[in-house]
Amino acid sequence: MTSRDGYASRSFRGRDGDAEHYIVVEAPPELDFAGQLDVLARRYAEATAGLRLTSESAIFRRIYLSDAANQAALARACGLFAEPGESPVAVSIVQQPPMPGGKVAMLAYHLEASAPVAKRRLGPDHLLVEKNGLGHLWSTGLCAGATAAPLPTAAQTQQVFGQLIDALAAQDATLAEHCVRTWIYVRDVDVFYQDLVDSRAEVFARHGLTRDTHYIASTGIEGACAHRYDTVLMDAYSVLGLDPRQVSYLNDFGRLCATKDYNVTFERGTRIGYADRAHCFISGTASIDPAGQVVHAGDVLRQLGRALDNVAALLRAGGAALADLTHLVVYLRDPSDYPRVAASLRERFPGLPVQIVQGAVCRPDWLIEVEGIAIVANADPALPRF
Repeated sequence: MTSRDGYASRSFRGRDGDAEHYIVVEAPPELDFAGQLDVLARRYAEATAGLRLTSESAIFRRIYLSDAANQAALARACGLFAEPGESPVAVSIVQQPPMPGGKVAMLAYHLEASAPVAKRRLGPDHLLVEKNGLGHLWSTGLCAGATAAPLPTAAQTQQVFGQLIDALAAQDATLAEHCVRTWIYVRDVDVFYQDLVDSRAEVFARHGLTRDTHYIASTGIEGACAHRYDTVLMDAYSVLGLDPRQVSYLNDFGRLCATKDYNVTFERGTRIGYADRAHCFISGTASIDPAGQVVHAGDVLRQLGRALDNVAALLRAGGAALADLTHLVVYLRDPSDYPRVAASLRERFPGLPVQIVQGAVCRPDWLIEVEGIAIVANADPALPRF
């Protein structure tokens, strides 16, 4: 774990020597956007140099902006959006103002491997990373691209999932069998979230994702792309060649109910096992009880505590713990809560990469939501190598 002024990183190295690195980088809020972008790039370069990472090791970056409509073009023109040469990177740009008061921040994922890793674009929004016979498909910036007139949120949801389904089908893969994680950003989430939920359920039912099968780990949160009329933006992670033995779903019904109990279609968490490690993808998790009700209404710190306790319970179901987290993303409805939340997280997780952004949760009474990925050692030679 590395923590410096402006950036933090956390790494996991498996028995085979292959390492995964998560890096969170922030920019000084007193600068203008161009200045913040420049400092962000320099701090990121310092972080990767300290970890001795090459540019080829970069797999995924999510760039958080405070005003995507006015900032996305400049962000796309900088070196953070793509590496030069033959080393493509999956880059997501989402409007979620970084706390406290910044214009840009970034979460990055790097893969350091002893064996060759092939990266190739399947299109502008899909990057395939091939390693040890598996294909890791990173899909970013999926949206309707509505610039001239608004489309209903339900139609946009169908279109966005259709883009992912088509990309998977082109690789002889399916949504139900190979998609592991989605991040769905909804503009004006208090207004349009239910339309997303209803439309997603229709998509899932058509593709074999039902109450009797399984869903996909996901976050549905306030956020936006740069297009004026888009209400839905999605990123996704899928694993091509995934063996069903690798997959299990994380629940603790003594602490929080199944999402289907209140007619929402996502998994609380998904564990993907490999021969030497397991990835635990924790969905957006709030202060919720076993009856599906909000706990500690009006108290952001107690809601944070309950949400983290829920995350800990989900991780235990996958043989992991909070100490195995590679990073946390924290969504705050009210930015004035930032100082107390940040102080609490620094005390509980010193040095852990934590990205705090402004993003309203799907119910107004939820003041905060958290998500993350934990990586834990595994010993099952019958499973594929990561």
